[in-house]
Amino acid sequence: MKIKLFCLAFVLVRLSSAQYLSAVGPNIVNDKGEKIILRGMGLGGWMLQEGYMLRVNGIGQQQHVIRQHIEELIGKEKTETFYNAWLKNHTRQIDIDSMAAWGFNSIRLPMHYNLYTLPIDQESKAGENTWLERGFAMTDSLLKWCAANKMYLILDLHGAPGGQGNDLNIADRDPSKPSLWQSEANQSKMIALWRKLAQRYASEPWIGGYDIINEPNWGFEKAEDKNGCAEAKNEPLKKLMADITNAIREVDKKHIIIIEGNCWGNNYSGIFPPWDNNTVISFHKYWNYNDQASIQKFVDIRKQYNTPVWLGESGENSNLWYRDAIRLVEKNEIGWTWWPLKKLGYNNPLQVKLPSNYQKILDYWQKKGTKPTTEDAYQGLMEFANNLTLENCIYHKDVVDAMFRQTRSDEVVPFKNTTVKNNTSINAADYDLGRNGFAYYDKDTANYWVANGGKRTDGNKGHAYRNDGVDIFKEGETLFVGSFEAGEWLQYTVSSDSDRSITVNCHMKSRAASNVEVEANGNKSTAMISPAEGWQDIKFKSVQLKKGNNTIRVKLAKGDVDFESMRFGF
Repeated sequence: MKIKLFCLAFVLVRLSSAQYLSAVGPNIVNDKGEKIILRGMGLGGWMLQEGYMLRVNGIGQQQHVIRQHIEELIGKEKTETFYNAWLKNHTRQIDIDSMAAWGFNSIRLPMHYNLYTLPIDQESKAGENTWLERGFAMTDSLLKWCAANKMYLILDLHGAPGGQGNDLNIADRDPSKPSLWQSEANQSKMIALWRKLAQRYASEPWIGGYDIINEPNWGFEKAEDKNGCAEAKNEPLKKLMADITNAIREVDKKHIIIIEGNCWGNNYSGIFPPWDNNTVISFHKYWNYNDQASIQKFVDIRKQYNTPVWLGESGENSNLWYRDAIRLVEKNEIGWTWWPLKKLGYNNPLQVKLPSNYQKILDYWQKKGTKPTTEDAYQGLMEFANNLTLENCIYHKDVVDAMFRQTRSDEVVPFKNTTVKNNTSINAADYDLGRNGFAYYDKDTANYWVANGGKRTDGNKGHAYRNDGVDIFKEGETLFVGSFEAGEWLQYTVSSDSDRSITVNCHMKSRAASNVEVEANGNKSTAMISPAEGWQDIKFKSVQLKKGNNTIRVKLAKGDVDFESMRFGF
């Protein structure tokens, strides 16, 4: 599948057209006073790996742990080669150009501090800060690509010195060493890093703001409150953020300061009022309902303190959830940033392909397979790093469509353009693009486990191909819609060069007596299916098409079937 890209000649702009962002009253505005709704994507997994994005289980989720286990397989030198390739390939100019073409106007960069400065226990002298050019150079390049596309870059310290919480993987925290909150040296290094970043980017208008700490989660008053969700005062967090703000303001008076509360960015008890007049309040939203009640707390905070709020991180759900969440926050004039751009998984714009030799490593770590050879492990890891490039990723246009077009329109459009000819077929999984109840109907469409007290639902139970509620499975080379429940349906838009009567053959497998309906332009045909071994063709005769576009719906009225494809005949 070709991925739509911007031609560079189209997007190169003069930096004089750039507009600084500021917090003015309850709004984020540019230099002209125009309200700006940030529509962004987070580059999760680039500078800081999280284990779930790599499908790592059985060894720990933090990047430093993953790296240690890779070294055990292939040695330090080859491990360094792998990580160099990872950082080079994950995010490039083509990624930023593509996101601009898809509709994003901002990027959130999750930074690991160790690309910018040494850990405190590696400094030759206590209290020193050795600056590493690599992280700054990567950020410079990213800023250049963003500026060329008129996109704002938000710097997010995702992994702070020592780690900012008990959710270990998100900050690559080593619990055997002092955390950010247990070490004044770590806090001093963090303050110095932000001052250094602000000094470097003070005159860069395409820097959208400084997200000074990602998802702190720590019980200051009670250790058993591991993630700080019951914290009432948050005094150490407030003090550190205020100290960082003061350090930034010594060298940069213009850029927005973005703050995050405890409990993964959502517990602001004791932190308000804001201490800087150019502040944005961030919150994160995952796996809850997309109703007004789910964000009203932050709408009220915006009004009370006359300060903008921003959905700084969200995602990891179904297309329906994405569409509903984005419509909700934009209705309330709140910008957003999604998470992440790419990983091993189908519910983001870009899916990284899983190499077979890398799967051997995962199986070994999970005690499901034997230890791979050094050669196989190295080959699998380098193929994984190569698969990170946008050209080698699978582009999920359904995800991007849900985040932009579907938030503004209920129109249904074809997933693939199909002209009906004799023996033309269409895969069942290639149903139309659109929202639930318009392009398809499925009863289980998203994961609301936070709202449902820990009860998880999958949306797409097959975890393959598309990110709607439709359950798509892949067995070998066969892709099919399964778990087809009574009442669920799929719609296909096809074109015909004339008025004609056709036969529709649905390739299905039934586990129970089932009743299937095929409806074309309002005319319905019905067939009964008896349970049988293997796949069979279910024939629907005299299906009437008109010249031009036609809609065909396949509905399960009763029973339990898998649906692989639909073939047309004259």
